[in-house]
Amino acid sequence: MTRLLALALLLGAAAGQAAAENCRDENYQGNSYSVCEVDLSTDTLGLFLYDADGTPYGYFNTLDKALNEDGKTLGFAMNAGMYHDDRTPVGYYLEDGKELQRVISSAGPGNFGLLPNGVLCLGDARADVIETKRFIRDAPGCKSATQSGPMLVIDGKLHPKFLKDGTSRHIRNGVGTSADGKSAYFAISNGVVNFYDFGVFFRDHLKLPNALYFDGNISRMRAPDLGRNDLGFSPLGPIIGVVSDD
Repeated sequence: MTRLLALALLLGAAAGQAAAENCRDENYQGNSYSVCEVDLSTDTLGLFLYDADGTPYGYFNTLDKALNEDGKTLGFAMNAGMYHDDRTPVGYYLEDGKELQRVISSAGPGNFGLLPNGVLCLGDARADVIETKRFIRDAPGCKSATQSGPMLVIDGKLHPKFLKDGTSRHIRNGVGTSADGKSAYFAISNGVVNFYDFGVFFRDHLKLPNALYFDGNISRMRAPDLGRNDLGFSPLGPIIGVVSDD
């Protein structure tokens, strides 16, 4: 009886882990995506940029190695917002309560400045994508946060400047959050897509009220469930990932 109980507890724990960080490939309207769903009630999401010496981690494997030295492991991970050539964030960046870049609220060149843009806010067992002006107004209590742009979905509506027949097509990645903040969905296209199709994927397929674009051609994902660990040719700036104790 004791063995059966122990086995049941072990299987239950394994099932809970699988449900918490669930990565899968999905097809929608002729496009392929890899999606990782993170349950904030069981998983810990963190943002990472610099190591203890002030050097950008740059790669998922470098970050995982550093976490291993502290008895932790990196699970799912993804690039998390736009950055300059020196890997400093373009927009607001807060890591474990330390602000490294202020909020940028003005319009500007490039995708980041295509307003409205937004902020991914990580709080106590929750994650929220928030449009930038609302973020400034509401001043939510984030432990960590990263700003990027444009917003893909704002309160259930696509970004007003997206065109269905838009000709700018790239591999793209982004994040959407559930209305209750308990689930975050990270997606990367496995082929080139335009902004409209990418936004529709978050709004109509994943059915998320708010979603934020992270980046384009440099987009990478680490998804152990899928046997995926994108290396790329150049180091990344901010990285977001699920961290667990060994």
